[in-house]
Amino acid sequence: MAEGLKSGGEHERRLSSGDPALWQQVVEQLGTALAVIDPAGRIVAVNPAAERLLQRAAGSVYGRDLHDLCHRDPGGALVPRERCPLLRALAERRAARGDDDRCLRGDGRLVPISWSATPLADDVSGVCLGMVVLIVESASDRSAGRERAERAEQSERVEQAGRAARTSALESLAERLTLVAEITDVLGQTLEVDEALARLSRVLVPRLADWAAVDLRVGSRQVHRVAVTGPEGRAAGQEDWRGHLPPVGEATHSPLVQVLNEGAPVLQERVDLDTPPDSPLAAVHDAFLGATGAASAITVPLGSGRQVTGALTLVRTDPARLFDTGDLDAAGDIGRRVGLVIDNARRFGRQRAVAEAMQRNLLPPLPAHGRFQLAARYQPAPPGSQVGGDWYDAFALRDGTLALVIGDVVGHDLTAAAGMAQLHGILRSLAWDHAEPTGAVVDRLDDALHAITIVRMATLVLARVEGPDTGPWTLHWTSAGHPPPLLLTPDGNAQYLEAGQGLILGTDPCAGKPRPSAAHALPPRSTLLLYTDGLIEVPGSDLTRGLSRLRRHALALAHEPLDILCDQLAARTPPGSTDDVALLALRLPVP
Repeated sequence: MAEGLKSGGEHERRLSSGDPALWQQVVEQLGTALAVIDPAGRIVAVNPAAERLLQRAAGSVYGRDLHDLCHRDPGGALVPRERCPLLRALAERRAARGDDDRCLRGDGRLVPISWSATPLADDVSGVCLGMVVLIVESASDRSAGRERAERAEQSERVEQAGRAARTSALESLAERLTLVAEITDVLGQTLEVDEALARLSRVLVPRLADWAAVDLRVGSRQVHRVAVTGPEGRAAGQEDWRGHLPPVGEATHSPLVQVLNEGAPVLQERVDLDTPPDSPLAAVHDAFLGATGAASAITVPLGSGRQVTGALTLVRTDPARLFDTGDLDAAGDIGRRVGLVIDNARRFGRQRAVAEAMQRNLLPPLPAHGRFQLAARYQPAPPGSQVGGDWYDAFALRDGTLALVIGDVVGHDLTAAAGMAQLHGILRSLAWDHAEPTGAVVDRLDDALHAITIVRMATLVLARVEGPDTGPWTLHWTSAGHPPPLLLTPDGNAQYLEAGQGLILGTDPCAGKPRPSAAHALPPRSTLLLYTDGLIEVPGSDLTRGLSRLRRHALALAHEPLDILCDQLAARTPPGSTDDVALLALRLPVP
């Protein structure tokens, strides 16, 4: 489809600043002898040209002092260390050059040399790491300085070119690694696929590409384009390319089809739109590239191996800024990470749906109890959050008294839902035929918690509404670390019932000490609200503000029918809440 395009990630071999072997390749093939010494003057590296000049194998010189090994005066005597300009430059961390020195080779010969040295420093700390020394053999009868100057200048140019190539490669690599790290962090902030892809696109454009498109598999062959992002100021309507695409066919020359079928990244270095597409999906992809004005494009799989969940296409429109193999590697790494996030999100969504269905099915229907009105709501956590163990219950005891329960099992998903079901059944059994205080019933539940349930900890309120059908009525209750009940009275008051507070179930630091029970009169036509903390609490916020918000909303709805009151309160969860909500409401009749 395009000149320079190779399937399966194969391409024409071209030099690239992003190739990690580029610097090594330059040094190995350099015709000038090069040695690297550490801050003590010991040899840590030489290239093949240096081995030939010194007539010494690399392995025999590593760790040896370059000055003591090779530096001699014209008569062959060892130059005193204090007179060596190379050692002085090393000590002072500056560049230096020498034109009329002798080098003692491994075969015993003295050869005239000129040399130049440049210090190496750590880019971050600035600490001197040593020096790079270029050594050039001079003609024995050379007396004029012009040739020496020319050779030194040539060496300097080679050295500068090498430094520039190394710097460019390192900067490009660092930029790509930073981008990959940033994308990893962004993707880890949500379990919602749409939100994750939107955040991904905002990072990729314009940092790595001018346009980005994400296609996801839906079933075995169907493809859905879920995200298209372009530069600021793009023409209106260009993002309407999202939607269902033609099905994936057999292997074709289309990069998108190859990636979806084979899972191998594809680089189009020069996009050629003159080649007719060979499948409906290829035609759609070609139209996208043409509409964006693509000069080069990258298409990589989302996921890896057999777990290809889709494809990421990146487009650059500037012919002077074409993608290279380094960009392909970075995009491939990003695609693998995005694929993992999508797989995790889909798996999480399936588990969340099962947990939510299980939790809803386990919540009991409300009984009809005399003239009392009862209403309840369960609202799962927002998408992207885990379903918790919030629950409610209302049932008649053996003596006809109405019992009310609201609770929250610590944990999430299926484990919390299963634990909630266990607590629900055990608490009903313990409370049904015992006329003892509510605190005693909760104590016995706490004693049984770890022995016969999987629940580690939980909060709850157990309450009984006592009194004849015509009133008066009294609420008896115990709270195990749960938010207090809210009582709304016909005179427009709202009161949190904060008595009867005990420790959370499962902590048991005061075994043997009875839990407190509390009692409070319930006026006719009053409304009692039992709720879980998802209705009042947002992580990092002030709980007092959440309680005040609930009181204000409940008072405004106090005269509404009970179902409307519950619907409105459940819909007014605090902004930013990530928890599910259970709500149980009781309205007292007129005597």
